[in-house]
Amino acid sequence: MGSPPVTARTVHPDDPPTPMKGPTPMTAPASIDSAATDTAATEQATAHPYSPAFAVAGFGFVSGALSVDENGVAVPGVEAALDAAMARLGERLATIDMTLSDVVKTTYFVTDVSLRDAANRHYESVFDAPRPARSFVEVAALPYGATVEIEAIAHAS
Repeated sequence: MGSPPVTARTVHPDDPPTPMKGPTPMTAPASIDSAATDTAATEQATAHPYSPAFAVAGFGFVSGALSVDENGVAVPGVEAALDAAMARLGERLATIDMTLSDVVKTTYFVTDVSLRDAANRHYESVFDAPRPARSFVEVAALPYGATVEIEAIAHAS
C-alpha cells in the first residue's frame, strides 16, 4: 500500500508556529525504546538557541567549539588556538558522556587556510590512527574573533 497523500497548507504570517516533532534540545524523549534511542542533551547553560552537544542512538553531535578561553576570549597564536578549540570540544563531549576518543568526524572552520599544516600536525598529536575523517574549511570570520572552530560527530565505543 502507498503512503497517504501529502497535503499542502498555506501559512499566514499571523499563524502560530507549528510545534516541533521529536525531542527538543535540552530534553530527552519519554522512552529510550523509541526510534531515537539513547537520546541525551547537554544541560550546559547557553545564551544561544542550540545545544552545544546532543547525543542520540549512540552518536554525539557537537556544535562548533571555538578557539576561546574559559571566559570566551579569543586565544592568540596558532598552536594555542588549536589547543583551545580542541579543549572546548572535549568539554562539550564530556557533557554527553563522550571523549575525543569517540570522535569519528570533525569539521574545522578557520579564518586562514594556511593554518592547515599546523592543524594537521595538531590532529596527529590529538588523535590516534586511524584518525577521524575531517573537513577543513576557510571562512571569512568566526564569532568572538576566534581563528578556529571545530565541530564533531562522535560514536560511543
